[in-house]
Amino acid sequence: MYVIAMQPQILVLKEGTDQSQGKPQLVSNINACQLVVDAVRTTLGPRGMDKLIVDHGGKAVISNDGATIMKLLDVVHPAAKTLVDIAKSQDAEVGDGTTSVVILAGELLKRLKPFVEEGVHPRIIVRAVRSAAKLAVDKVKELAVKIESKSPEEQRELLRKCAVTAMSSKLIHQQKDHFSKMVVDAVLSLDAPLLPLDMIGIKKVSGGALEDSFLVAGVAFKKTFSYAGFEMQPKSYTNCKIALLNIELELKAERDNAEVRVNNVEEYQKVVDAEWRILYDKLGALHASGAQVVLSKLPIGDVATQYFADRDMFCAGRVTDEDLRRTQRACGGAVLSSVREIRPESLGSCEAFVERQVGGERYNVFTGCPAAKTCTIILRGGAEQFLEETERSLHDAIMIVRRTIKNDAVVAGGGAIDMELSKHLRDHSKSIAGKEQLLLSAVARAFEAIPRQLCDNAGFDATNLLNKLRQKHHQGEPWYGVDIQKEDIADNFEACVWEPAVVKINAITAACEAAAQILSIDETIKNAKSGEPQMPGRGMGRPRMG
Repeated sequence: MYVIAMQPQILVLKEGTDQSQGKPQLVSNINACQLVVDAVRTTLGPRGMDKLIVDHGGKAVISNDGATIMKLLDVVHPAAKTLVDIAKSQDAEVGDGTTSVVILAGELLKRLKPFVEEGVHPRIIVRAVRSAAKLAVDKVKELAVKIESKSPEEQRELLRKCAVTAMSSKLIHQQKDHFSKMVVDAVLSLDAPLLPLDMIGIKKVSGGALEDSFLVAGVAFKKTFSYAGFEMQPKSYTNCKIALLNIELELKAERDNAEVRVNNVEEYQKVVDAEWRILYDKLGALHASGAQVVLSKLPIGDVATQYFADRDMFCAGRVTDEDLRRTQRACGGAVLSSVREIRPESLGSCEAFVERQVGGERYNVFTGCPAAKTCTIILRGGAEQFLEETERSLHDAIMIVRRTIKNDAVVAGGGAIDMELSKHLRDHSKSIAGKEQLLLSAVARAFEAIPRQLCDNAGFDATNLLNKLRQKHHQGEPWYGVDIQKEDIADNFEACVWEPAVVKINAITAACEAAAQILSIDETIKNAKSGEPQMPGRGMGRPRMG
């Protein structure tokens, strides 16, 4: 009689853990990424559509900015989150090309999927993707045209063309000439070589037309809440001193912060007088310091407002932290938490201060700031969502202009550089043998996704235009791309459709890294969610309570 020994079951992972591996798992990850790409695919280019996204709180956002859409999508699939990350990194690094990077990564995966299904080892595919990325980046660096800026006017014109290209796919493309000048002026007004982004303030005022938006060469912020007496204060100064405070300048009722027990009325009066004396000492110190404009993070009460008005001083309380910090960096001085012994160097200064009406709001404007160069863009427009999308579009254009100043090499946009890279990779693939030849030609086809999508989004015949482009690039015309205006192809370098080479290099690197990472995953292990905490058991013989 034989005894069959049962193999004991070994449990390494918690019960309920979801474990999927092998080829189906990899194909499933690629399919998940395709769905994410389909969500942003139609937003590419000048004729791209917008997306309306409603979050958990019911707030609606209308945008065609790839990074914004990716952030607002609640992507839960672990592999598809990689695409969200590359869109965010592209936005943080160069500010534009976020949709392109996601489409390129998705197209790479789509073109390489048949090889996975046929059993080609993922490592061979990853190696081909990495070598294709290196070839493409080297080609972009070789093709990039360094614009020799002979004069400031020529450099300004180059930057304006890059800003126009960045804005032509945005909601504000009708006003791109107006805004491109504004963006270039804003960036050139900053301190080189750092060009700090936080020294450009963007304020939104509902009402009016987009063309009413304007640039302030200094700090501007909305007038804060003010008490009676405010209207008696002067609203403009020249060469004024500014006191920046983190102090409350108002009388506090005793019940708010202390309990005072007194035996008679005289003692109570002494307490009240002491409070008034403390407040007047502070106000007197500020007046004696020579400051004409007083800004505070904390409230400035009605007594202080009237006191300043009587002495021809201007005050504003409850100024936001960001606005106060920018005023300090621009005008100099320090944010004071005490008014004892105010030194002259603790006060900021500016050439001109004025309060002006913008739409239904009043704005405090400081110009001619000596300490650091700063500027504020004040946007006008109808709906709130429209203004928010305008702000996002300007952010992209500002980032592009900053990048172009730092790396002044440009390439032609409109799918021209993508077609040239596709041709370069296809030519290179013919010079090598083995599986890598097929893989490189698949990657070459993936690069055609950008011009194809530009045609699809504009409603053109993509196959026809791509054939024309292939022919032109084969004839040695590297800058031919899609011309959206004429429904044809054109030399986009001549047409001044330029984008910084660094945008393209960053997009290729990020897309290929993401594709390589997703292709390297062969197993996904999802840990079981921890269940409800179990009730502690009753002791032996202990009766049930209740």
